[in-house]
Amino acid sequence: MKYSAIKELSTAEIAERIQEEKQQLTKLKFTHAVSAIESPAKIRETRKTIARLLTELTVRQQATANNQ
Repeated sequence: MKYSAIKELSTAEIAERIQEEKQQLTKLKFTHAVSAIESPAKIRETRKTIARLLTELTVRQQATANNQ
């Protein structure tokens, strides 16, 4: 997921996507531990997506705190 697409999401949607991506990462790691998955790069991609989502969430929380 690109950062520009993440910016368009609401804060609630971002929090929901973080949970979904974390669950997907857990499944990917488990599947990879049992047997090699088709594309191990998916694990790295999922981690980066989670990081992008968390970054945007933090930026929004700091902007809200600064405005108060």
